[in-house]
Amino acid sequence: MTSFQTGETYCTRSMCDWDCIFKFTVVKRTAKFITIDDGHSTKRVGVTVVDGVEYAKPYGNYSMCPVIRAH
Repeated sequence: MTSFQTGETYCTRSMCDWDCIFKFTVVKRTAKFITIDDGHSTKRVGVTVVDGVEYAKPYGNYSMCPVIRAH
């Protein structure tokens, strides 16, 4: 399984604006949650596994929300 690693930075692009890039650094992790820092604030986010790869939705679940994957 591919999982999030503490200290690593994960990036994703906005669905609406290709030039907008979201960057999140994993500060801490447990089995089901990661704590991420986006440069402005720190938040705790749930982790889901699909096909052996962890992913998270840092700003919540809505249409066109940014999704980070551990690969």
